[in-house]
Amino acid sequence: MANDPVLDPQALDNLRAISPDDGGEFLRELVAIFLSDTPERIAELETAIKAGDQQTGGRAAHSIKGSASNFGAGALAAVAKRIEQLCKEGQLAAVGPLLRSLHDEYARVDQELRAVAGVSGP
Repeated sequence: MANDPVLDPQALDNLRAISPDDGGEFLRELVAIFLSDTPERIAELETAIKAGDQQTGGRAAHSIKGSASNFGAGALAAVAKRIEQLCKEGQLAAVGPLLRSLHDEYARVDQELRAVAGVSGP
């Protein structure tokens, strides 16, 4: 995954096309929301897994998957999708090893989105 593009340029172009005359403000707002919300969803997911709450874990993973997909963050979306599937199947013990990958992929997306949208660090 580390050699694959972090973000799909076409997905970013599609987001820019929604408001093409705003100098990138719409994209910056979306990125800021994603960068604020996703760590909260990851924390929610981890808490749910520790508590054995497959429904909440699945919802958090689903949310991460959808948000990542909007930006073309395929590797992050793929990890979240796998976690979502495991939660639905009640295989919470199998989620643990994937959490490191989720954090790693999110860190890559965070860095790339900040660079693309010109959003400063936390």
